[in-house]
Amino acid sequence: MVYDGILLSLLIGFFRGGNLKGIAEMKLRGGWLFPILLVIEIFIFILQNKIEIVAKLSNGMFIAIYATGLVFLWLNRHQPGFTVIFAGVLLNFIVMLLNGGRMPVSVEAAQFLGREYIEALKAGVYGKHEAITSSTWLPFLGDIIPLSPPYPRQQVISIGDVVMNVGAFIFIQHLMVDGQSETSSKPAHVGR
Repeated sequence: MVYDGILLSLLIGFFRGGNLKGIAEMKLRGGWLFPILLVIEIFIFILQNKIEIVAKLSNGMFIAIYATGLVFLWLNRHQPGFTVIFAGVLLNFIVMLLNGGRMPVSVEAAQFLGREYIEALKAGVYGKHEAITSSTWLPFLGDIIPLSPPYPRQQVISIGDVVMNVGAFIFIQHLMVDGQSETSSKPAHVGR
């Protein structure tokens, strides 16, 4: 869902007359962390059903990825939208931490994703997700919001995902449009 929000934010930024100059020039503290965390998470997804040790450690690795991501966001909290992104990631982190490193997913909300997905979800073999049960802590913070047509991709998202996307939208709009107008509105410095 976050990638969808980023793409939509970019399209709206272009529609508002923005450009990618601010994105190309952005400076983030620890900016190298985000791509590394993303690659690690992709490798966990790929390998957890193939390598037993990765499967056993995946819950802890997901928690470590989220904790490191929270540190990165906190270091950059001065950036527009980053406190909102932090809040969304924190909501997802809390529900995953309380549920053993897995994001709880509403089986009812995910019905349209197909029987195979539901069976894998109930069996606990679907990535970093698990089905919401009576023993799930804070299920309302899990993936409970279904997105289906006319939305282009069928998926189930969390409140934290929605909050993260709002923050990402604020940040991208600042980089593409607002930051551009701040730069152009500053008077040129005339030297001697």
